[in-house]
Amino acid sequence: AGSPMGPARGAILIFALASAILALSVFVRSSRSDSMVLRRAPQATARLNRIFSHASKSPLTLPSQRQLSVCAEATEKPERKKRVLSGIQPTGSVHLGNYLGAMKQWVDNQDKYDNFFCIVDLHAITVPHVPKELKKSVAQTAALYLACGIDPAKSKIFIQSHVPAHSELTWLLNCATPLNWLERMIQYKEKAKKQGDSVSVALLDYPVLMASDILLYQADLVPVGEDQKQHLELTRDIARRFNDQYCKGNQAKKLRGTSRPVFKEPEVLMAKEAARVMSLQDGTSKMSKSAPSELSRINLLDSPDVIREKIKKCKTDSELGIEYKNPNRPEATNLLTMYSQATGRPVEDLLGEVSDMSWGQFKPLVADALVEQLRPIRERYDEVTKDPEVIAQVLQDGAEAANEVASATASWARQAMGFTSVEEIKETLSTPTAAATK
Repeated sequence: AGSPMGPARGAILIFALASAILALSVFVRSSRSDSMVLRRAPQATARLNRIFSHASKSPLTLPSQRQLSVCAEATEKPERKKRVLSGIQPTGSVHLGNYLGAMKQWVDNQDKYDNFFCIVDLHAITVPHVPKELKKSVAQTAALYLACGIDPAKSKIFIQSHVPAHSELTWLLNCATPLNWLERMIQYKEKAKKQGDSVSVALLDYPVLMASDILLYQADLVPVGEDQKQHLELTRDIARRFNDQYCKGNQAKKLRGTSRPVFKEPEVLMAKEAARVMSLQDGTSKMSKSAPSELSRINLLDSPDVIREKIKKCKTDSELGIEYKNPNRPEATNLLTMYSQATGRPVEDLLGEVSDMSWGQFKPLVADALVEQLRPIRERYDEVTKDPEVIAQVLQDGAEAANEVASATASWARQAMGFTSVEEIKETLSTPTAAATK
């Protein structure tokens, strides 16, 4: 007969048994979840691997299929990547200006940052729109995110309206934002002039919705162009005002368990060589989805013939030769910028070859370069849209990841402003007041 088990050994055995049961339950839940994902779309992963083979030698895995490496992460404690938030409106067709000015930088920086890229459909309805066209544009934009090279294993791709916290936080921030801050926004003034009496409240509130987009994800960096810098400054002002009003003293520690306030003030992410692509019909205006003429822009899905026709008909001048950054020749600067971006060669090098050319000689070079630059995007778009399940799965996984982060931030904001839960109400009512105690 062995010696009876001592209390210490018994406690150790019970602890080990409990740990084993807990580990087994976690493993079972994880395995069940992973097997569901694997059954859901193995073909989708294979197709995405083919699409992204140009960008990475390692096989692509969707976010929900990645193997957990908790032990390795806990041991190595890698430095947290800075978080980036950006998005594009699903209005009209995604064009060359969107790609060179934003999406190309997203793709180039995927390994460097923790990325959240959304399709901002809530912003799209701040101006008059056709519902059927909006649905089509959202689907097309999602496919183009993938076709341009955004890898869902490295970046979260989601639709803004699929995360309810965007709308909720916008209302909370509205209650902390002075009206005169919005009335001085330059973009609102410009668009309000065009729309006249039909301008919506939503257009005035557009910058607060944008602030909500950014602050929800505790973004460190936001890539913005010159025309959006004022909106980012407003976002910082709103975050600072909210934190000052509702997160003073020990309040932040009660909310988050740390001294950090509810919202992080984001910084501008400046691209080293962000291309500013102008209209083909007016070299002083940005290439835009809302411009009435299709000849003013190169859409990413334009056919080679359409691209060549648009470049052929684009506005030029009567001057001889091609120049760069001559304020009197904005169209020459614009076409040379596009040519440089399409060929990957510095403008200074190209000037030595094209400065003495006529427009008739230079335009075909630009058109051919653009056709070749956009060809892979069109081919990947055709490939990914053959299986809508690919896009649906990516968007679902992205929305789940986005909701997890956004709901936490929205919860902190609600608590900071004094909103309460049913449990807290019960606790409050069951606690005797000072008067009742007396």
